[in-house]
Amino acid sequence: MSTNNIAESSNTQNPILKLLDCSLRVSVIPLSVATIWLTVTNKQDNSIYGDVKFNNLLGLKYMVCTSAICAAYALFAAIASWVRYFVTKAWLFFVSDQIVAYLMVTSGAAVMEILYLAYNGDQKVTWSEACSSYGKFCNKMKVALILHALVLCCFIVLALISAYRVFSKFDPPFLSKQDNEERT
Repeated sequence: MSTNNIAESSNTQNPILKLLDCSLRVSVIPLSVATIWLTVTNKQDNSIYGDVKFNNLLGLKYMVCTSAICAAYALFAAIASWVRYFVTKAWLFFVSDQIVAYLMVTSGAAVMEILYLAYNGDQKVTWSEACSSYGKFCNKMKVALILHALVLCCFIVLALISAYRVFSKFDPPFLSKQDNEERT
């Protein structure tokens, strides 16, 4: 594919795909902010065991940081997707979407582990479950994790869209006659 064809194909994007892309990026922002708010305001006091707050758990801090990065990137990308200079840089969105999606996976896994231990404990190291004593805290963590998972789903779709935009610009690899005959 020639350079002119690449430039033309990036300028004449599928409007439905562009609308879906922008809508997903904009919807990620309030979901990420809600995740941050639920996590940061999550605390519970217990007269027997003391208080627990998000600052006590490194995995929750990591999820808050990741959600903040995600919201900021989504806002930038939603605005940039309408700027002609950035529209021609499909690879930039492709790489960035991949990085954010992977960050979301790792932070979600960290919080899932915390929730698992909070509900089940670990008898081998004599950790008892904590959610019977800190039910409100555990429930808010679950809701935050669900919102985080929704953001992750949005970024998986965004990563697929950006991959399509990057790789649809190129022709498929050329098959030689010998490769073609071997397939038949």
